[in-house]
Amino acid sequence: MKHIIVASLTVCILFLMGYTYKTGRAFQGGEAGKIIEDIDSFEKRENSFAQNEDNSQKDALKSLKDKAGNLGAFKVSKLYKSRCASCHGVNGNGIIGPKLFGQKADTVYNKLKDYKTGKIESPVMRGILINVDEKNLKMLADEIGMFATIVTK
Repeated sequence: MKHIIVASLTVCILFLMGYTYKTGRAFQGGEAGKIIEDIDSFEKRENSFAQNEDNSQKDALKSLKDKAGNLGAFKVSKLYKSRCASCHGVNGNGIIGPKLFGQKADTVYNKLKDYKTGKIESPVMRGILINVDEKNLKMLADEIGMFATIVTK
């Protein structure tokens, strides 16, 4: 009896699989299949809009790109790039770390020393600064202090 029930269920399942395969849509994604078929035509229309963009929009976009490029145009040391830029940004505007732009070199130097010695509690900053000597700490602080004067030139 058990074998008859299992055999009949298997036949039903195979029939349903064949039916869905024959109708197509449910087996190949249902309504989502229709969307995928329309993607090519949508991309062609989207590209045609981009080609019809007028010159004033292109000029505005170019000026924004130039402005963004000029903001990051000043050079920073390899030490700053490797130790600071990932959190504080190349310009010191802060990404996940606090903003350094506009701070005075003495203030930055004192904070860097405090982070290194553990006076200010931050495992990330301490780990980054643990192998940096006093000379390089001073150089980093002076570089960060110069950010605002470089941009205003």
